[in-house]
Amino acid sequence: MEQDLNNKNKQYPEGHFLGLWMGIGIAIFSGLGVAISAIAQNYAFIGIGPAIGVAFGLPIGQAIENKHKEQGRIRPLIEKEKKARKNILYIGLALFLLGVVVFTLMYFMA
Repeated sequence: MEQDLNNKNKQYPEGHFLGLWMGIGIAIFSGLGVAISAIAQNYAFIGIGPAIGVAFGLPIGQAIENKHKEQGRIRPLIEKEKKARKNILYIGLALFLLGVVVFTLMYFMA
């Protein structure tokens, strides 16, 4: 019972529910993209699943975030969290660029 009371007063960082629900949406609808691409026999449609997942997850996450913000349960990011998010962004961009370079080299070498 005491754990229930502590959970009601828990503070969440800004953007917590947006990321959570976008991830849930992508996980749920990725299978839909695979099914659509298999039915259409065109694997270009495989990316439609995650896009639909983001389209569903974003408004759900935003609604939950707004509800918690009205209750005063959303706190601003601390400096450590801002640094971590910035580092994750840089790592993601580096991996993306590495992938572009590798696939470009594979395309022109073949």
